[in-house]
Amino acid sequence: MTRNNYTIALAGNPNTGKSTLFNVLTGLRQHTGNWPGKTVVHAEGFFTYKDCRYKLVDLPGTYSLYSNSADEEVARDFIIFEKPDATIVVLDATALERNLNLALQVLEMTDRVIVCVNLMDEAKKKGIRIDPGKLSASLGVPVIPISARNKEGIDVLLETLDQMVHGKIKTDPIVVRYGPDIERRIHELIPSIKELFGDAYPARWVALRLLDGDTSLLRALQQRSTRLRKEAVSHADHHSAASV
Repeated sequence: MTRNNYTIALAGNPNTGKSTLFNVLTGLRQHTGNWPGKTVVHAEGFFTYKDCRYKLVDLPGTYSLYSNSADEEVARDFIIFEKPDATIVVLDATALERNLNLALQVLEMTDRVIVCVNLMDEAKKKGIRIDPGKLSASLGVPVIPISARNKEGIDVLLETLDQMVHGKIKTDPIVVRYGPDIERRIHELIPSIKELFGDAYPARWVALRLLDGDTSLLRALQQRSTRLRKEAVSHADHHSAASV
């Protein structure tokens, strides 16, 4: 039986038109609240495409996925722990260089990424030319030019999303290389990370965050591992009791 329910994360810097795209895709089929234990607004909506139902989670607009704020932690934790079926990263075509920082961070966390270059109409007015094919070749993931407010490029985005969640698109995300000393330390940490977590999380990304002194990620990983162990024990106990 083929799955027909998918969860999609929507990430991007503030003022990239991310919320406009969210509204275009979900219409009135959306609701808001707060993320558990946070004052950060949680918005999610639903849409269907080719008989598949999608839950679209609008992550807080952030400039990075480090842990400098509650917004950044929420966005980071959702991508790394909830493992969405795809993450759409919305970039502003008129400020591509600045916006690519977030895209590169997402690509270190997951390979199921579609980059949406929004505000193409504004870029055209300013004489900015973007080659989506070259950008896609550089990043190793699909790059879709859109104008969310004019609903241009939405069909191509939905078709690309459909292909990605059904495993028809093979991505090969760019790997950002750092200095020799940092790369050596990453290499040293990876075996221990894999021993602790297996393939549950991207080991290179976890190593980078630990080297950066991201203690909030370490706490989140520990809490998550403890909770999963408790759930596994509870499930085993329940199964054992049921079979007696």
